[in-house]
Amino acid sequence: MSDMRFWQLIVAVALVLAVAIGSVLASPRADVVLDGQWEFIRQDVSGAEAPGFDDAAWQTVTLPHTWNNMDGQDGGNDYWRGVGWYRRHLTVDKRDGGKSLFLKFDGAATVADVFVNGKLAGTHKGNFGAFCLEVTPLLRVGQDNVIAVKVNNSWSPDIPPLSGDFTVFGGLYRDVHLLVLNKLFISPLDCASPGVYIKQTRVTVDSADLETTTKLRNANNSAKTATVRYTITDADGKSVATANSRQTVPANDGSDAVQTVTLSKPHLWNGRFDPYLYQASVEISDGSNVVDAVTQPLGLRFFRVDPNEGLFLNGKHYPLHGVNRHQDRLDKGWAIGPAEHVEDLKLILEMGCTGVRLAHYEHSQYFYDLCDRSGLVVWAELCLVNELGQSEAFADNARQQLTELIKQSYNHPSIVFWSLFNELRFRNREREAAECQLIGELNQLAKTLDPTRLTVAASCCVPPTHRSAAITDIIGFNWYYGWYNGRPDDWPVRLDELHQSLPARCVGISEYGAGASVIQHEQPPRQPKTDGPWHPEEWQSVVHEAAWKAMKDRPWLWGTFLWNMFDFAANQRHEGDHLGRNDKGMITYDRKTKKDAFYWYKANWTTDPFVWITSRRFTNRTEPKTPVKIYSNCDEVELKANGVSLGTARSEDHIFLWKEVSLQPGENSIEAIAHKGGQSFTDSCAWTYQPAAKTE
Repeated sequence: MSDMRFWQLIVAVALVLAVAIGSVLASPRADVVLDGQWEFIRQDVSGAEAPGFDDAAWQTVTLPHTWNNMDGQDGGNDYWRGVGWYRRHLTVDKRDGGKSLFLKFDGAATVADVFVNGKLAGTHKGNFGAFCLEVTPLLRVGQDNVIAVKVNNSWSPDIPPLSGDFTVFGGLYRDVHLLVLNKLFISPLDCASPGVYIKQTRVTVDSADLETTTKLRNANNSAKTATVRYTITDADGKSVATANSRQTVPANDGSDAVQTVTLSKPHLWNGRFDPYLYQASVEISDGSNVVDAVTQPLGLRFFRVDPNEGLFLNGKHYPLHGVNRHQDRLDKGWAIGPAEHVEDLKLILEMGCTGVRLAHYEHSQYFYDLCDRSGLVVWAELCLVNELGQSEAFADNARQQLTELIKQSYNHPSIVFWSLFNELRFRNREREAAECQLIGELNQLAKTLDPTRLTVAASCCVPPTHRSAAITDIIGFNWYYGWYNGRPDDWPVRLDELHQSLPARCVGISEYGAGASVIQHEQPPRQPKTDGPWHPEEWQSVVHEAAWKAMKDRPWLWGTFLWNMFDFAANQRHEGDHLGRNDKGMITYDRKTKKDAFYWYKANWTTDPFVWITSRRFTNRTEPKTPVKIYSNCDEVELKANGVSLGTARSEDHIFLWKEVSLQPGENSIEAIAHKGGQSFTDSCAWTYQPAAKTE
């Protein structure tokens, strides 16, 4: 995608958000973000839930917030995992007396106990899903109220993930909301979902059949008959389908309103090619008064996966290639906002991705929204990583977190896959059958909650024929030839062996890659020790070149997702040029430096012309001759050294290579000129050659 197209997308996103905000302001419901003026202390304090507790010595913070933003990224595997307290005052407008009041938390790691005016409103266990609590009887309208939240990110044997190659950043790291609703409303209490579920029962190029379920709630002491108006509007705001029904809702209880509509000749959501979105709105009336309304994105599409031909979207083969993404940032951890999400999306699109695996947990709803609008196909994942707990409480929490993931994200058209686990090791043979049974139960739960999407998992460390890899609809494998095992040239042979061993199974590659430091360089690069301090940038490129060349020629791979888009915090790691970091990203942790491998994929996955000289950061040279390798998606590239042309080359694989280029003592200017469609595109860098001192 060109910069122009990307910024057009961002402007469109901003306009949609502006419309959404305007709708909230005009809506009978209110969503007040409570991110400011929290008092915080990183320790457990007795009595901190009491309204009169003295928190004057605490630190004032704004949300999103984490207490591990620094110690969670510096290595040593000793970051703080324990209790932190948050407190803030809140006054509810007198005009909201008699309404239904809720506190919604978009994310809290790991266990959150929420108190309102000293009384426990509820507890949530899990790092990633949102949760919503009704606080109507606890809040005093028109008076000062105290919200106190005890958050604990200590390890627990009953809460997944039990382990993982990433830091668990504690705190209230996403937004907190006060929801003010009338007494007849669309419930936010169904796992903090929108309360509206749009099921695409049958979609073709000719028609789309939709079944929409709305969770109604009546807080009145007498039954109510709600008028439910369902409207679908196109991208221009024009109504294209409506449905009206009446639903009786018992007193102090709930009921479901189910409505069906059919669209003829729908404009389909077609991934990166055409991410067309409708809007689906549900409006609730009590008599002549509109009392609630919710709007959700609607992207109409159908898909299937074939074991020999890969993914088909809307009846056509869809090349699904992309990246994995973690949600943390340098010096911020998980406490990020819209600006960081938009920047990540921009970089993912610039590289030419058609899909993204959002590992290893539920990500922000805002990022799913961005994927909807940009056309990225999403693999959404449950946080079962490495191992399974042995208690029924663990199994219950896994079910809870899967239910939250699916219900909260149900309406995102970008999500095509629900993933159940990552790299389960099955170390205990005596428990293997029970563990596979739990995975089977989770798979059935996912299919019950949402029969329209495919289930998947990322398998590693067990044979591809292991029974765990046969539970989900389709499967992905985390393979690292050229890094943790084997050589880069193993890729073609290993992929063919995989297809031969599972000829009827739909197989993808869910992780592959290599570490890279942008300050470590070597020519020619040698395969380094993965747990050592030396991760030269050039070796990462060698691995990715070999892997992608093998994958692109095997259409039976339904999807490929490299690891990782960005370097990220893994506080237990002791390798590369930074302690506490996984450096397999295409881009550095601060998002400032794109590694050479980024441009390898940009050359393969994009058409906007560019040229890139690799090893450009290897500025100090000690050998008189060096290879020069260039990535480009142009037809031909000319190389100049110190102003002298070394000829023009063409390439079948986007790699333009000059094997021996002579360097003169001192600074050398290197320039590449690419040509495509009658236009020229240039890149340049400078290398300093100083002969190595001879030693006895």
